[in-house]
Amino acid sequence: MKTKVLILALLSGFFFSANAQEFKPQVGFSNEAGYKTNFKKNKAKDNWFISIAGGASVLLGDQNGEADFKNRLNFAPQISFGKWFNPYLAFRAQVNGGILHGFENTGATVMQHNKYMAAHVDLLWDVTNFWGPYRESRVFRLIPWVGFGYAQRFKTTESVERPRTESPTLNAGILTAFRLSKRVDLNIELQGSLLNEQFNRVSMFHLTDGIAQLTAGLTFKLGKTDFEVMEPMDYDLLNDLNSQINALRAANEELSKRPESCPECQETVTQVINNYVDNVVYFRLNSAKIDKNQQINIYNTAEFMKANNAPIKVIGYADKNTGTSEYNKTLSEKRARAVAKELIDKYGISSDQITIEWRGSDEQPYDENNWNRVVIMRAEE
Repeated sequence: MKTKVLILALLSGFFFSANAQEFKPQVGFSNEAGYKTNFKKNKAKDNWFISIAGGASVLLGDQNGEADFKNRLNFAPQISFGKWFNPYLAFRAQVNGGILHGFENTGATVMQHNKYMAAHVDLLWDVTNFWGPYRESRVFRLIPWVGFGYAQRFKTTESVERPRTESPTLNAGILTAFRLSKRVDLNIELQGSLLNEQFNRVSMFHLTDGIAQLTAGLTFKLGKTDFEVMEPMDYDLLNDLNSQINALRAANEELSKRPESCPECQETVTQVINNYVDNVVYFRLNSAKIDKNQQINIYNTAEFMKANNAPIKVIGYADKNTGTSEYNKTLSEKRARAVAKELIDKYGISSDQITIEWRGSDEQPYDENNWNRVVIMRAEE
């Protein structure tokens, strides 16, 4: 009877604290900076967006600088369509156009009304979610971008007929996003485009002409809007283990109410073989930092060691698909030492009870590659 009580108490105490919790995935947020976090790949139909905006544009170059600024302003409509691949990297295509007021002659005495259309493809970089923790609910985001494209100025038949012109474009800008709801953002965007010097059929022997544009509009998000953090754990498995532990805890509580021995029966001595289950600490890609959600495993190991005066091995590993063997050896050592330090400094475990080993990526304890970013705490026999 004593043997059963001991084993049940050991199992329930070694894995979790007094109250088992339900494990849930991190959807829509991360604990670390975006560039340090792995995100699950969403479906092809998710994270698309379409933007509609309008504002003002100005043609740069030639003799435009000699004209009144208000006469140089043009209405600038634009529409964009794109997709976020993760919280900080996106691709989009944008079309804009309208009329460009150009000026020529000394003193900018002649105004051109140039109708044009331009399209470009861009790479967007959300620095807010890249350098800081990812938050889908963040109110403000700063998104610089670069791209390239094509612009065409249509033929004009004003006082002087000017043939159609076209030019490749180099584009760059800054997009600011203000969250209005889960599916709608308010955007303010400043951008510039470089064109060839004769885009408006006026040559002043400059290197390039350009267009500067400031717009405001709305972005509508399509499909799934958030991302899920990829963690090396199976939540269904953990929740199932929690259920089993709760059942064991209930059985242990019931057993504790019974007599320690039967007075009418002769006690028999049973040999107990302690087949302890390994306890683990999972790490993120290329990291030796212990996440808060892994502290419970270190705590339970420390409690087990105190209660049983048991020595353990702390063994570090790294996944095989990332980094060289030599680099992973060093990384697994850092992980093992980080766990050992936590046991010693935070929970008062003697260093004499801990043996530290590191095996890099040459040895893989799990078939799932991501799960091998791990430190295993193993009770020594």
